[in-house]
Amino acid sequence: MTPPPRPSRILVYGVTGSGKTTLAARIGAGLGLPWHSVDDLTWEPGWVEVPKDVQRARIAEICDGAEWVLDAGYSGWLDIPLAAADLVVCLDFPRWVSLRRLLWRTGTRVVARTPVCNGNRESLRQAFSGDSIIVWHFHSFARKRRRMREWAVGPWGDRVVLLRSPRAVTRWLRELANSTPPG
Repeated sequence: MTPPPRPSRILVYGVTGSGKTTLAARIGAGLGLPWHSVDDLTWEPGWVEVPKDVQRARIAEICDGAEWVLDAGYSGWLDIPLAAADLVVCLDFPRWVSLRRLLWRTGTRVVARTPVCNGNRESLRQAFSGDSIIVWHFHSFARKRRRMREWAVGPWGDRVVLLRSPRAVTRWLRELANSTPPG
């Protein structure tokens, strides 16, 4: 039996707090593909959002390449990596899993003053503001979950892997490492 072709253009998508960045970095390292942190491409120092047209141009440039891993897909440019990806890995975890991860990650970053992207740091004030990442989790969870499930049964279905638990991610990573020949 011939192993499946090695994916070289991978979009990792999921609800806020699901672990997209961690998984994308692991996939990139495991397959020897360049991983691009979307937060670094969309936020400048001081939490200044990069203009949408610049975000689209940055993502388009990456997606024009032969090899890449992206760790998210914002609605303003999601169409670009989705159209170019060989594989879309979706983290469709129950809310309690992603919310627990998000709260832990945010709390740890606030206390340790850990840089997030381009030197930005999360603060307690941000964590409890009306536009915090925690609030965003609640606003976007159902929409993102519905989108992933539609992809899995829609025209992209053959390119979509829907992972529903951290244990499923671990199994899938093991299978990927064992079934894909080096590129």
